[in-house]
Amino acid sequence: MSAAAGAARSPGRFLPWTAGQEIMAPSPIIQAIIDLSAGACGGIACVLCGQPFDTAKVKMQTFPNMYRGFMHCFVSISRQVGLRGLYQGTTPALLANIAENAVLFMSYGFCQDVVRLAIGLERGTELNDIQKACSGSVASIFSSLALCPTELVKCRLQAMHEMEASGKVARGQKSTVWSVVRNVLRTNGPLGFYQGLTTTIVREIPGYFCFFGGYELSRSLFAHTMGTDKENIGVAPLMFSGGFGGACLWIVVYPIDCVKSRIQVLSLTGRQEGFLKTFMGIVRSEGVRPLYSGLTPTLIRTFPANGALFLAYELSRKTMMKQFDV
Repeated sequence: MSAAAGAARSPGRFLPWTAGQEIMAPSPIIQAIIDLSAGACGGIACVLCGQPFDTAKVKMQTFPNMYRGFMHCFVSISRQVGLRGLYQGTTPALLANIAENAVLFMSYGFCQDVVRLAIGLERGTELNDIQKACSGSVASIFSSLALCPTELVKCRLQAMHEMEASGKVARGQKSTVWSVVRNVLRTNGPLGFYQGLTTTIVREIPGYFCFFGGYELSRSLFAHTMGTDKENIGVAPLMFSGGFGGACLWIVVYPIDCVKSRIQVLSLTGRQEGFLKTFMGIVRSEGVRPLYSGLTPTLIRTFPANGALFLAYELSRKTMMKQFDV
């Protein structure tokens, strides 16, 4: 799930502003392009900082009985396939995070406008933290459509060694992005890339409410403590707030993400049951604990990865806003 948010239209401004008003580009189209581009920059930073932890997460989610814990998983991967094994699925992870965060942040801006319209506020009026959290939650529906295909490819690449070791697939299969893509197209057609979409949306809606809400709440607390506004709290508090938002997301939705990973990886062996049947099957046959397998590397990853995401988003957005004299 891997990375994959902001203030009024974005998670924090470094630009001068007027109380109660958000600084925005003069054209909605320009604003959408800025938000989309900045979101893509944030997605790249998130993957580069967190990919090894994400690989461990997916392996532990899909095969919880194969690893005793986070460190055992890391050591086993290093011994079996070398350190490069920790970066399996990096290409689709980059595509997934760039697509997800670009669409997420662009949709986030539009969804905030919808919230303003619904509650009778003028365009550009600053929303409170709960309203921003609701905007992020709705925006996640659109980002799910961009995320699901690339995340399916990423998860299959990350768990291919375990699939072969457990005998679920034949040994010696090519494990590249294009071999996985060809296999999906050959066996399931284009719609095969959307296996696990329902689970992804079920995960994203509450997850991104917590993500944006946690981020904004943390920034508000820093601003109150420092006696300044949220736009000027500095780099370290901004990155911590990003990590805190990510931690809120994963603590709430991790069991759902575990089900999603299993559906997407095990669909390599044939069509899988839907979210509810898969979830109940895990609980009946394995108990509740496997639903949290891999949570440790996920929480460790969330602070550097999501901190980098927000920092890259904010700095790139600030630079682009200046280019348009906003």
